[in-house]
Amino acid sequence: MRGLLSLPFFGRRRFDSLSAQEILALAIASEEEDGRIYALYASRLRKSYPATAAVFDEMAAEEEHRRRLIDLYRARYGDLILPIRREHVADFYVRRPVWLIENLGLERIREEALAMEREAQAFYRAAAERSTDAEVRKLLGDLAAAEVGHEKDAETIMAERLGGAEGREEISAARRQFVLTWVQPGLAGLMDGSVSTLAPIFATAFATQDPWTTFLVGLSASVGAGISMGFTEAAHDDGRLSGRGSPVKRGLASGVMTTIGGLGHALPYLIPEFWTATIVALAVVFVELWAIAWIQNRYMETPFRRAVFQVVLGGSLVLAAGILIGGG
Repeated sequence: MRGLLSLPFFGRRRFDSLSAQEILALAIASEEEDGRIYALYASRLRKSYPATAAVFDEMAAEEEHRRRLIDLYRARYGDLILPIRREHVADFYVRRPVWLIENLGLERIREEALAMEREAQAFYRAAAERSTDAEVRKLLGDLAAAEVGHEKDAETIMAERLGGAEGREEISAARRQFVLTWVQPGLAGLMDGSVSTLAPIFATAFATQDPWTTFLVGLSASVGAGISMGFTEAAHDDGRLSGRGSPVKRGLASGVMTTIGGLGHALPYLIPEFWTATIVALAVVFVELWAIAWIQNRYMETPFRRAVFQVVLGGSLVLAAGILIGGG
């Protein structure tokens, strides 16, 4: 029990102070934790992405690596495996708790799974290179080599299972969900914030020719529109029947982008010189309207000419109305 008793009650051990027994116990615990993470990914993906869930089921059930570690431990040290884990070691790699995030994106989960294998491989290789103990060096080298094989196995499983029509359909479904949950409400908010605030901001600007007053009007209009759009988006559809995803996420996307859309051409009026601020604000409006047209074309598959006609022409008309009203 020397290894267990050497763990301090407070603080954490340095990796290079661990014995070969402790390193092997740490590797076993890490492999078991990774298996549970893969199983959690599988359970979350099973309903919407069954092909990817099957991949993680297979990775979670992969026993050869753990069995080799446990067999080696038992042969050298007996059946009682020291309860040492990642959090007990100061310079051991730490898993980012992304599995705690609900509705993590499909591609992000796949990337995290491969990153888990690469992190373990890189750590074992680096640790083996700096170790001066022959037994520990050999053990770490074996673990690094095993992780290389494990990463290749994970990539092979994903390629075999997800390379066909089913895998492509899951990627397409994930993209559609991203568009429905984030892009669509965010784009609607950006359009509303950019276009609807043009008239009050520029009417105030040309009526008062006071940059600070114009900024305050633009700030209040942008924040108010953002709050209104965010609550409206979150309240009018819970996403269960429409499949548009979490109302909180959609409301957040809509509210934030609405505010940003209005603030874009309000912030230039922090410049104290009126005409300089106005020229900058007009340039920002030009960029905003073309950016909205690009997003519509890129994510909503709206033909670019139609997007330009709808957004740029409509925004220009609202802008002109504000200038005419304020200048009159």
